[in-house]
Amino acid sequence: MTSPSPEVPAAPRLTHVDDHGRAHMVDVSGKPVTRRVAEARCSVRSTGDIDAVLARPPGGADLVETARFAGVMAAKRTPDLVPLCHPLLLDGFAVDVDVVPGGFTVRSVVSVADRTGVEMEALTACAAAALVLVQALLDVDARASVEDLTLWHKSGGRSGVWERPAEASGPD
Repeated sequence: MTSPSPEVPAAPRLTHVDDHGRAHMVDVSGKPVTRRVAEARCSVRSTGDIDAVLARPPGGADLVETARFAGVMAAKRTPDLVPLCHPLLLDGFAVDVDVVPGGFTVRSVVSVADRTGVEMEALTACAAAALVLVQALLDVDARASVEDLTLWHKSGGRSGVWERPAEASGPD
């Protein structure tokens, strides 16, 4: 006699795919409006001379500010860039770019009072800022890269607060 096999749990359902495998926008009309915050981070890595890039006209401060501004604009335009993302009236956002040995770190924090989260907006802000930095680095390092684009925090909504463990890899 064989013992019954344990039941395999069902795979988690993708929220943006219907029962027929078609993509669709999630209906959030029944969700309560809550304050939602998301933080994302990434790194831009380069073996090129970062100081030389920052010293080129128009100058390093302008490059960092341009990257920050690109991140802010991308957060606002996320529904135009990421299919099935709800358009949101963002309450606030910050994009920080820091020069570090071997490149840059980018961090974004986005907040909203709405029925859906702002994880995609935070991630999109980091990605756009990082791309501006990579574009500036390509002349001195064709291998410049965006690395560890990662969600680090989210709060609000039914899932409450989620934090990436401190020991997880990723930008500081």
